[in-house]
Amino acid sequence: MAELLLRDPRPRPYESGLSAPSQSRIDAALAAAGQWLMRHQRLILAVQWVAVAAYAFLVIVPAFLPPPPRAAHIWTNLTLFAQFVFWGIWWPFVLLSMVLVGRMWCGVLCPEGALTEALSWRGRGRAIPQWMKWKGWPFIAFACTTAYGQFVSVYQYPKPALLILGGSTLAAVVVGYSFGRGKRVWCRYLCPVNGVFGLLSKLAPLHFRVDRTAWDEAPKPANAAARLVNCAPLVPIRTMRGAADCHMCGRCSGFREAVTLARRSPGHEIVHVAGIEAKPWETWLIVFGLMGLAAGAFHWGSSDWFVTAKEAAAGWLIDRGVMWPLTAHAPWWVLTSYPEQNDVMTPLDGMLLLAYLLAATLAIGGVVTVFLAAAARALGGAQWRMRFHHLAQSLIPVAGCGVFLGLFALTTTMLHAEGLTLPYLATARTLLMAAAALWSAMLAWRICGLYARSTSARVGASAFMTAAALAGFASWAASF
Repeated sequence: MAELLLRDPRPRPYESGLSAPSQSRIDAALAAAGQWLMRHQRLILAVQWVAVAAYAFLVIVPAFLPPPPRAAHIWTNLTLFAQFVFWGIWWPFVLLSMVLVGRMWCGVLCPEGALTEALSWRGRGRAIPQWMKWKGWPFIAFACTTAYGQFVSVYQYPKPALLILGGSTLAAVVVGYSFGRGKRVWCRYLCPVNGVFGLLSKLAPLHFRVDRTAWDEAPKPANAAARLVNCAPLVPIRTMRGAADCHMCGRCSGFREAVTLARRSPGHEIVHVAGIEAKPWETWLIVFGLMGLAAGAFHWGSSDWFVTAKEAAAGWLIDRGVMWPLTAHAPWWVLTSYPEQNDVMTPLDGMLLLAYLLAATLAIGGVVTVFLAAAARALGGAQWRMRFHHLAQSLIPVAGCGVFLGLFALTTTMLHAEGLTLPYLATARTLLMAAAALWSAMLAWRICGLYARSTSARVGASAFMTAAALAGFASWAASF
């Protein structure tokens, strides 16, 4: 472990090939941008409340409107417009923003973050219970909301969107009112996408860099209030080495002359920071959540295997006179039930969907886990479990790209319904996934270089990791 710290003790700036004066100008501009964020917190707060109002309107109102007529368009029907905003623009491009600028969405625009923090200032301020700090919540929350969203067709109908998005917001409000004082306890521990956002932000070329030496040597301000900075997501700023938990709000910029918005080499955090302590739940979120469950959730509707299994199961039940799994209807908040839209999910559909999601999760995740374990073992030495979890971090690009393309498929489907077809879409998807798989393989090569005691061990482990990345590529290629 000490070897990891000694090889690269500080974040590297992005090596763009620019001249020294150009790099200095960029660094100065970024530092100034961080200071701008720090000085304009009231403006950011105003923007957050505008986002809260727009979010509430688009989530609540469409749920009480009649279904859109067949001739309706995104620009003429509020329900279709809200559907396009949430699933066609918001979710895919929020994920993309994590890779580009870190969790700035969380710190500047997120409605749930603004609400939970506002209520926290006025709430009971109770201590955070230990059960809430359990590291597994990001995986459990992501898995449950992803699976449940498929059962109620959250991407297609406004009521399930209100139930899932609104339910999450209500939970954020309750947690904010109950725990902490001016903190985002919900965002830190329970938000369903907190884990995903944290993983993707590790790839961002921007972060708030903390100079520990400058922090320790800075004189303490005479004013007691100036000695503190309120980090709403509960990040220990002085020891912060990465961007996974930072919301990029800018409040700490310039604090003790040690915190600066700065560049870094993309992937630095994955290679040189993520291995300092093993985080098993992040591994399961990457392997079984993003690469397994999410892939199954996006391509089950077009899967020939699902159709074949449904036909076989229906025939078996009919031969035995068991008809209720084929004819019974559940409420819309249990299984999709919109007879007027000719869209009803029977109990058989629900059981097969659950089985399909579990099978996809275990099959894809299991294959990737085998390759990960083989790579960790190939590197030799003790503490192979730590290497296992560190190597899993290299799969974030291919896992995140798959989820982005899955959500972007909703964007293209909605645009296609409006008569707009994006050219060369299939080629662009393939190239993007291939680039993500290559990025993952390159990160794995660099991580293997930290542990391998010989070139052959590094090559062998990297080959297993390349196979793991290709498994992720193949699982998404099937849906496209």
